[in-house]
Amino acid sequence: MPSAVTARQQHTEPLGRARLADRLFLPLIALCTAVTAANIYVAAPLLPLIARDFGTAPSAVAWVASVAQFGYAAGLLFFAPLGDRVNRRPLVAGLSLVTTAALVAGAAASGTTVLAATVFVASAATVVPQLLVPLVAEHAPAHHRARHVAAVIAGLFTGIVAARVLGGLAGQAFGWRAVFVGAAVLTAVLGLLTAAALPSEHRRPREGGLFSGLRAMPGLVRRSPDLWRACVRQAGMYGAWSALWTSLALLLTDDSYGLSTATAGLFGLFGLAASVVAPLAGGLVDRFGAARVVRHAYLLAAVSVPLFWLGGQVMVALFVAAIVIHTALVASHVANQTLALTTTDAPATANSAYVVAGFAGGATASALAGLAYAHFGWTGVVTIAGVWLVVGWGSTGVRRGR
Repeated sequence: MPSAVTARQQHTEPLGRARLADRLFLPLIALCTAVTAANIYVAAPLLPLIARDFGTAPSAVAWVASVAQFGYAAGLLFFAPLGDRVNRRPLVAGLSLVTTAALVAGAAASGTTVLAATVFVASAATVVPQLLVPLVAEHAPAHHRARHVAAVIAGLFTGIVAARVLGGLAGQAFGWRAVFVGAAVLTAVLGLLTAAALPSEHRRPREGGLFSGLRAMPGLVRRSPDLWRACVRQAGMYGAWSALWTSLALLLTDDSYGLSTATAGLFGLFGLAASVVAPLAGGLVDRFGAARVVRHAYLLAAVSVPLFWLGGQVMVALFVAAIVIHTALVASHVANQTLALTTTDAPATANSAYVVAGFAGGATASALAGLAYAHFGWTGVVTIAGVWLVVGWGSTGVRRGR
């Protein structure tokens, strides 16, 4: 009899540990996503401090933040599609260590050129979230898939907000170099912990090298109408958000409101709405489907456009518009990304195509919004956002055949 009890204890203890590991797996991935996503934006709030340290004007180092975006785009094109072809455990560990080394090198940089090079490498290697999202979708129960994807997306947006808000505060207290070192430590610890927790994958590496995923993207999008629709609609949504959000500081610090840069930066806290909206959106996608959630997200975004225009004169309208546009963006993102991850047999490559499409839509709209503000003021920016929404939705109104 004692032997039966002992056997039962030996059986339940590993089972209990396994269930605990399963419960901790998703929060660990969400936390790793938040930390790694923050690395893309770590330099942006520190630019004034970096300029002072290098003895130059802030405008002379502003391009470093843009370099981070180009680095991230390169990582999306070359590294993220590898999730379909290689074991993700060593890939996540390797990219985390490369990011860590680049951040440490950035902390020791003595000039803008060296700093920009390290930021580029760190941003290119910090595509770990886009390797983890397909894995989460792959292992999640079908009826909870969107909720699991939403948890990772919530971590991503939280990391972006933390980089902009907490990064600036920490830089003011401890210096910008300390922020880079802190980011490096967090990246190494969480990246390696996450890699160790990933399920074992026995894959035979496919041929083609870094460029195979890039070459496969156009054909994959052409063959999947759902993926094409998700890409275009998110490009429209993200473009509208980017046009408004990247130009908002110009409005707030201009004669209309005359706020300081630091006060205007507090508007970034509205991004925390993503942490609340993402799980709710995931539940709605699981229950009603991605198409219905995206449709209602576009309706919300359409409502935010006149609110933003009114916000050119009324601050309360800006508050409401900021919450509405973030709600629309996150709901659309959860739905479209879930669709992109489940519509082909190459989820990592499909996810890369989806994120690149959104990035391209956002970057283009931001550039046009800057020109529009210079020539037509805030009304020009709002117009660009409205056009992007119309193009994003209207161009997918007719169902494409295979």
